[in-house]
Amino acid sequence: MTEQEFYGEQLPHLEAAKKQLLDMIAEYPDTGMGDSRMHAIMYCTSRIKSPDSMIAKLKKHGVPADCHSALTMVNDAVGVRIICSFFDDVYRIADWLGARDEISIRETKDYVSYPKANGYRSYHIILDITDGPGAGLTCEIQIRTIDIDFCASLEHQMKYKHEIRHEALIRDELKRCADEIASIDLSMQTIRDLLAEDF
Repeated sequence: MTEQEFYGEQLPHLEAAKKQLLDMIAEYPDTGMGDSRMHAIMYCTSRIKSPDSMIAKLKKHGVPADCHSALTMVNDAVGVRIICSFFDDVYRIADWLGARDEISIRETKDYVSYPKANGYRSYHIILDITDGPGAGLTCEIQIRTIDIDFCASLEHQMKYKHEIRHEALIRDELKRCADEIASIDLSMQTIRDLLAEDF
């Protein structure tokens, strides 16, 4: 099934919401001055949830697998992922988003400071677009460091494989890697903070 077949006349609205969020994020200010200017946001990815993925999610929640349910019963028909450099950038960006007039934060989940048992880390924001082309839609933004994103992407790929040899061992190794990556992120944050004292 195509996006057009599933989302129908709502598809342009979803596309407009995705573009609005990306345009808004592009306004996030760099820090520093002159040549020492730092880009907190390295890059963004975005998507409209595929019909197959959305239908599976709706069925899992026991609600009708249609466009109306997709836009009223779940929060991530439109998703944006922000990849940043350092831990403290995650929280600065989240605070900046919370102050924006065109969105209203409905819920946050801080898996960066409070990771899931499997080691998964990410900062999730569920928001309502209250003004602009995407007004009326609920969307999700995830914020991660680049290291966290690398590990989470591997875990996500594994999650959707149905038969995995040595699954327990692989999950243990992924958890260990996630913890080590978090430690590296903290070390890089410390190095940046020390360097900032010299400017």
